Parts: sequence; structure tokens; C-alpha cells
Amino acid sequence: MATAKKFSYNSDSGKPLADLSRRQFIKFCGCVAAALGMPASMAPKIARAIEQGGRLPVVWLSFQGCTGCTESLLRSTHPTLEKLLFELISLEYHETLNAGAGVQAEAALKETLNRDAGRFVLVAEGAIPVADKGVYVRINEQAGVDLLNEVAPKALAVIAIGSCASWGGIPSAGPNPTGAQSVGSILEGRPVVNIPGCPPNPYNFLSTVLYFATFGKLPELDAHNRPKFAYGRLIHENCERRPHFDAGRFAKAFGDDGHRKGFCLYKLGCKGPETFANCQVVKFGDVEASPISIGHPCFGCTESGVGFKKPLFQTADIQRFTPPAFYPHVLEPRGEGATPLAAALGGVAFGGAIGAGYALTNRLFKAADGKEGADKPKGGGAHEDE
Repeated sequence: MATAKKFSYNSDSGKPLADLSRRQFIKFCGCVAAALGMPASMAPKIARAIEQGGRLPVVWLSFQGCTGCTESLLRSTHPTLEKLLFELISLEYHETLNAGAGVQAEAALKETLNRDAGRFVLVAEGAIPVADKGVYVRINEQAGVDLLNEVAPKALAVIAIGSCASWGGIPSAGPNPTGAQSVGSILEGRPVVNIPGCPPNPYNFLSTVLYFATFGKLPELDAHNRPKFAYGRLIHENCERRPHFDAGRFAKAFGDDGHRKGFCLYKLGCKGPETFANCQVVKFGDVEASPISIGHPCFGCTESGVGFKKPLFQTADIQRFTPPAFYPHVLEPRGEGATPLAAALGGVAFGGAIGAGYALTNRLFKAADGKEGADKPKGGGAHEDE
């Protein structure tokens, strides 16, 4: 039986090395295409771009943050970190992952800035403190804000990874004594791609970088410079608990009967109805998990006016609450031992269930609008009797 061709890259020649099978590589490119909302036929084009273009140089600067974005990337498995670093991109500088330290590491950074000026991607992690001349982050006796302003003009593209870099995150929460700001606010007038999240899903970052490597341009961005493929829809729209919201079934306390049954977490402060991200579609840690999946309300970390700004258990402002037609109707009783006649009648009734579901939802919304109380969904939504 023929042996699968092994495939990886050398940063100097771009020639294949041995480690990654061709099948694994094409599968990875297919996953990237799917994450970007492209057809599977784009996978070979992504593969060719990586083969022909060699590895993309990356400089990663860390500022005012917890290194959670790096930690999240360390746990990615498609590809694993070592395949990403040694075969798909060329990570030239990263304070947490550098093999060297001190003078050696700083020399590597300066060499990269001279050798790869105009062709490397700058990734910035953490907020940028500007109070007191940026003294709260100093790297090699240089203020973080000065380092950013030195490196960014030489980069081909700038990516702000994590909520701290994208919009200020935790460091910018009041009273913000360090004057923490986003990367974009420091680099005014220059396009900065924001990958918010605390931490962000590593595949949103990987897909953005490989899109750039494949097409030589950045993916389509929203008004907050976030890639639309990852931040184009509300978490609420793809949430597995959404049918319970539409039916007015809510958990009211952690550990109560509704919480154990997987009811909607809206009344516990879930910010999914006002947070744009793909957490319920591309989940974390390769174990199909997200905060909502394991029973905790969405914190809204990808939104600058929500995460770390609104109180944890304050109910969200609902932006889009009309249920889709294809969600199951969770209010019907489910009995055991249904007869063939009942099954037939159920099949006949199924066609009208969608319309009935809309009618029921509208009645629930009207009932909710007529009730008083702080736990009423803002902007509409179903409301369960207390």
C-alpha cells in the first residue's frame, strides 16, 4: 500500500519536510475554508497558497493582559501548536514562547524588523496603557506604547487578539488608572483586525491569518473591524438553548430545576442576545464546550459595551428575538408508547407546527410586554410565569 505523502515547510526554501500527512493538511485547509464560510472547493486553493508562499512571518507582542490568548492558542489541535509554528507560519518573536531571552530575544526582534519589513504580520495581545507615559508596561526599558508605535508601521498587517487588545478589556474597566486603550485607538488611521474574546477562539485567529496568506488581503470586517465570518451573527441566534427562550422557559437560579434541564440562561444575565460571536458554532478546546453549553451565562466579552462593563447578572438588551421557523417546538408534551395513529396525526400536524409556534411565541411576547418586573426581556422576548 502506498504511503501518504508527508508535508510541511522550510522557512527558507518552502520545500516539503516530513511530519504532516497530505491528507491531514488538506483536511486542515478544508476546516479553514468552512470556518470562513467558503465552499469545500476552496481547500486546495488555500493549500496551494501555503505551499507556494512559504511561511508567513509573524511578530507577536504582549502588553497589558493575562496571556490567556496565547494559552488558548497553545491548546489548539487543528493544527497543533508545533505544526502551526514550524510549518504554517514563522513565529519570529513572542515573549512567552521565545526559545531565547533577554539580549538574544531582542536581537531576534530587531533582525526580523529589518529583514521582513513590510511582509510580516504583527499580532498584539493585551491593552496598551498610556497614562504616565506608558510606564505600566515596559519591555526592554521601552514603554509598551512606544514599542507598538515602532513595530506597527513596518508590518504588512496588524491583528489585535483578545478583548484587551481589541477594545481595552478588563484593564480599561473603570476607573482605569493605567489609561488602558485598544491597539486600534493607538494606531489611528491604520487598519487593525480585531479578534475579541476573553480568550478568543484560536480558530478565529488561525482562519484570519490563513485567509490573509491565501488571498493577500484581510477578510471582510464589520463596523468594529472584526471578521464577519466569526462575528457576523449574535450568539443568541445559534444557541442550543434558544428554543427554550422562544418558549419562555428560563433557569431562574443556578442549580434549580430549569438550570438542570438546560433551560435558557437569559434571566441569569446571559449576554448572548447582544453579543456577536461564533462561540456556539465553533466551540472551545476541541471538546465541544462553551460557557453556555456548560451552564454559565455568556459574559459578552467580545462586545466593548457589554463585557466587563455591564453587571454580570444584568439581563441583556435583546436585539433580534423572532424565532427561526426551523427550531423545534419544546412545549408539546412527549409521551411514551405513541400509537401509529398518533404518529400519523403528528406527521399531518407537523406542517402547521411552525405557524403555530410563531403564533404561540407572539402571544408569549405580548404577555411578557404586559407584565411588570425587572426580569422582563428588554426589547421583547418570551417571559415565563413566576
